[in-house]
Amino acid sequence: MRRYSPTPAIIEKITNTIKHRTSFCPTINLEDTDMYIRTRAGDRLDNLSFEFYQDVSLWWIIATANNLGKGSFAVKPGTKLRIPKNITQIIEDYKNFNEFRR
Repeated sequence: MRRYSPTPAIIEKITNTIKHRTSFCPTINLEDTDMYIRTRAGDRLDNLSFEFYQDVSLWWIIATANNLGKGSFAVKPGTKLRIPKNITQIIEDYKNFNEFRR
C-alpha cells in the first residue's frame, strides 16, 4: 500500500505529472479505546500505522492525534504516542472533511 493513497491525486496538464492536493485532517477526539505506546529506536509513523492498523497509508491518524507537524516520518525514541483505535469514524470524518475539495 502507498503512504499517500488517502491524498487526492491530480494530473498537471502542462507537464503531465501526478501531484497530490493538500488534505486537511479533522480533530481526532480522545476516546476510551485509545492506547498509548512509547516509541523505540527506528519507529516511523508509517510503520506504526501498519503495526496497529495493517495499513501504512493511515500514518496521518497517528500524526494528527499526536499533533506531529510536517517533517519526517521518524519519531524520536521514547516519545509517548496516542494510537486511536476508532479508525472507521476517523476515516469517515476525513472523507467528509475533504470531500468539498475534489
